[in-house]
Amino acid sequence: MTLIRNNLAITAALILAGISLNAAEIRPGPQLGTPAGAHDISSRDWGIMPDGAGLPAGSGTAKQGRKIYEKLCISCHGDGGLGGSGDQLAGAQMQLTDEWPEKTIGNYWPYATTLFDFIRRAKPMLQPGSLTASEVYAVTAYLLYLNEIIPENQQINAATLPTVKMPNQDGFILILE
Repeated sequence: MTLIRNNLAITAALILAGISLNAAEIRPGPQLGTPAGAHDISSRDWGIMPDGAGLPAGSGTAKQGRKIYEKLCISCHGDGGLGGSGDQLAGAQMQLTDEWPEKTIGNYWPYATTLFDFIRRAKPMLQPGSLTASEVYAVTAYLLYLNEIIPENQQINAATLPTVKMPNQDGFILILE
C-alpha cells in the first residue's frame, strides 16, 4: 500500500511540475549539449601512457606552475594543494595504510605522466583541455614540487617527466589476464 501511495505521490508531483508521463515523449539521457563532431573528437584524441608515450612538446617548472595554479586551481584545491572544495593534492599527514588515509599526488599516484594526462584532459574544471602543453607541464611540476618529489627549478618536459619516480609507483599490482 505504501508503494502505491509513493508512486501516486511521485506521479502527482510530475504532473504538477508539468512533466508528461507519455512514453512517446520520454527521450533517453539528459539531453545536454550537442553531439561531438569529428573535429571535436580529433582535437582531444590523445592519450599519455605511463612510459611517456604520447607526451607533447613543451616544458615547464614549478615556479611557472605556481602562477597558473594560483590563478586557476587554488579556489578549489586550496593554498599549497592542501584542499578545499576540491581534493587535497599535497601535504598528506596520513599514509594509505593508516586508519584515515589521505590520497594525494605524493602518496597515491603511481606515475607522473598520468598526472599530466589527467590535468590536460580535465582541468581547469570550467574549461577542461584549455591549457597549453607547457602550462600543463608547469602545473604538473608545481604539484610534484608541492609533494617534495622534484626540486622547484627542475624543468619538466616529454623527456624528463617519465623519469620522475613517484613514491607509490610500486604500490599498484599489475594483473595480466
